[in-house]
Amino acid sequence: MPSRLHKLKTTRSWDYLGLSSSHSSTNLLYETNNGDGIIIGLLDTGIWPESEVFSDKGLGPIPSRWKGGCSSGQSFNATKHCNRKLIGARYFLKGLEAEIGEPLNTTEYLEYLSPRDALGHGTHTSSIAGGSPVVNASYYGLGFGTVRGGAPGARLAMYKVCWNLEGGFCSDADILKAFDKAIHDGVDVLSVSLGYNDIFTEIIKPDSILIGSFHAVSQGISVVCAAGNGGPSAQTVINTAPWILTVAASSIDRSFPTPITLGNNRTVMGQAMLIGNHTGFASLVYPDDPHVESAGCLYMSPNDTSVAGKVALCFTSGTYETESAASSVEEARGLGVIIAENSGNTQASCISDFPCIKVSYETGSQILYYISSTRHPHVRLSPSKTHVGKPVPTNVAYFSSRGPSFPSPAVLKPDIAGPGAEILGAVPPFYLKKSTKFAFLSGTSMATPHIAGIVALLKSLHPDWSPAAIKSAIVTTGWTTDPSGEPIFAKGDPTKLADPFDFGGGIVNPNRAADPGLVYDMGTADYIHYLCTLGYNNSAIFQFTEQSIRCPTGEHSILDLNLPSITIPSLQNSTSLTRNVTNVGAVNSTYKASIISPAGITITVKPDTLIFNSTIKTVTFSVTVSSIHQVNTEYSFGSLTWVDGVHAVRSPISVRTMIEESYANDS
Repeated sequence: MPSRLHKLKTTRSWDYLGLSSSHSSTNLLYETNNGDGIIIGLLDTGIWPESEVFSDKGLGPIPSRWKGGCSSGQSFNATKHCNRKLIGARYFLKGLEAEIGEPLNTTEYLEYLSPRDALGHGTHTSSIAGGSPVVNASYYGLGFGTVRGGAPGARLAMYKVCWNLEGGFCSDADILKAFDKAIHDGVDVLSVSLGYNDIFTEIIKPDSILIGSFHAVSQGISVVCAAGNGGPSAQTVINTAPWILTVAASSIDRSFPTPITLGNNRTVMGQAMLIGNHTGFASLVYPDDPHVESAGCLYMSPNDTSVAGKVALCFTSGTYETESAASSVEEARGLGVIIAENSGNTQASCISDFPCIKVSYETGSQILYYISSTRHPHVRLSPSKTHVGKPVPTNVAYFSSRGPSFPSPAVLKPDIAGPGAEILGAVPPFYLKKSTKFAFLSGTSMATPHIAGIVALLKSLHPDWSPAAIKSAIVTTGWTTDPSGEPIFAKGDPTKLADPFDFGGGIVNPNRAADPGLVYDMGTADYIHYLCTLGYNNSAIFQFTEQSIRCPTGEHSILDLNLPSITIPSLQNSTSLTRNVTNVGAVNSTYKASIISPAGITITVKPDTLIFNSTIKTVTFSVTVSSIHQVNTEYSFGSLTWVDGVHAVRSPISVRTMIEESYANDS
């Protein structure tokens, strides 16, 4: 098939999710011996093997079933750099070189013709998924603690498919080859923090992630993919196939408060990652003031003298303006910048290695009042500190891509959210042109290995569970409030309460996912049925199955796909759909349905009581959905939860009423 280029898309996060290494024996880490024996494969930019997080200290022998290995290359010695932690390291380049029409120039693009990581992305994601514990880790004192992966006892295999061209490019041909190699090698879970930017292309022709992940899941390998960083706009989610576990990004209860002291001795707080000493009092200027000789924050030239040696106050709207303003002030030799942003994006860092503090519009207005009322305004920017716990809220990150799925609106995407904002992980020592072993990165790329690490633990605990069963366990047990019971908001324009199109089943809850009670299971035949209902022809489906398949004739509803969620994008008349659940809890169990109907929607479930015993392990039920609306609506949300007194198996419900308009001549 034609190749395409894909883009690349912790000291607190594991404690936040309840997977602290110091917790009790009810902890999933304890139950699985840290995921020992599970093999996590990553398709990424490579790996920096010298990082302490890839130490094999305390690990046993490499699993005997492992068929993979390591490839030597530029600055990478397979014998020296691979060990009992990093058991696989391959690189794939032929597809990219075919795309660019020449061999990759490693001098021009600062790359290594080997599994070694030139970008830092793959090293960071690998450390999150399965890195070994490293104590006293931090980014120049920020986020101080122990860095480790979600499954610190798991083994890692890196498949380098992305290269240092314009921030990271990966070709379809290389990705597909890496998928097939990982399947052959014997990985248990694949973490794929990349995706194709054009969501429309998937409808025209399936890409390598779609096909490769199908091959993997057909062999019992869970595939975890990033939802993308196209948020907060709707219908931006990528990697939307139902066999993929698609991950949104959320924040954790950690912030980096940074004092801004005005010349009148009033101090306000912003968010930043300011290291080193305070700036001392410096002149404070508002470049967008019409009385100041400046083109303003967004358009000033490097020769603009209005901010040289001063701290600038800039008001922006959205990430692009924030980055542009900070870059402009830096290039004009500014001392620092205070960004007042109204986008809801409260992430601390807005530009690397430059004093940049974010505040709200309200705080920015207070600073502006001070500037306008003072002949010689001054300000002092002090170093950031780390704050953990209340009152820091949990949010779906501003950048995290949102549903509904464009290619298949009846399949809820994303599936789940995991920590992906300001995550501390391992990086190459030259990262950000600083001498550092660890750095903070944000993106669904960081959320994805969090979920992959949890999947590794679940695979260890339940080796007989299918990828669909593991996905179901994660989706149906997610937190819809934060771990302390507070509401979860989705950052955006404006910020709102999070719904299933923001975070799927919620924030991942690993300890509950270990014992979900019931699972919605599926297999390859179900996924082929899905492809048929989407309208793929037999030759297109052959790319997935690699064998001749004839789609059944007649009408088949995609709504009957046995997903752990219910999404009806076009409800006109009363609609019925079916699901079946498999008991993975106590043999003798009785579950009752608890329904929260979306606004204006009526839902009935038959039967509304499910009884399991030694002979009845799987039960089918029907769900009938109807609307009282007489006009077309937007989506509204509810849930169906099966409860037995111990478990609450929650399926998010999303429904939109769409009544076909008449084209009759009314005149």
